[in-house]
Amino acid sequence: RLSSGVYNGTDVAALGIAAHEVGHAIQHDRGYTPLTLRNGFYPLCALGDQFGPFLVLIGIMIGGAGSFSQTIMMIGIILFAFAVFFSLITLPVEFDASNRAIKILDKGGFLDAEELDGAKKVLKAAALTYVAAAVTSVLSLIRLILLANRRRD
Repeated sequence: RLSSGVYNGTDVAALGIAAHEVGHAIQHDRGYTPLTLRNGFYPLCALGDQFGPFLVLIGIMIGGAGSFSQTIMMIGIILFAFAVFFSLITLPVEFDASNRAIKILDKGGFLDAEELDGAKKVLKAAALTYVAAAVTSVLSLIRLILLANRRRD
């Protein structure tokens, strides 16, 4: 799963990312519960991400306060909620893999203290992208709920 730049790289960022992926391999080997849960729900989460908002929009377009349009919107919201769950359960998986990476790089003597600080910064920045994705997905779910409720009124 490493890009050629990371696989062939020798800089701090490449080593940090490679160690992070080793952290995921360790999680997989040890049956890390959040990873197992995330992987088990992935198909449903992907379906919810792809079709949830679309179903809410179809329900809005059908219009009216009829139960059919409300049911379509509710199914869309529930499906999208699985996608939100996926983004939230991803957070502990990614933070744990980064923590494992730092320990690997430190205890293995791969980096000196200054380089280790650089790797920590790279991994923290990468983790923040997952935090941003989780916040975005939660806000999108709230938006879909508000749209559905507004349409109902």
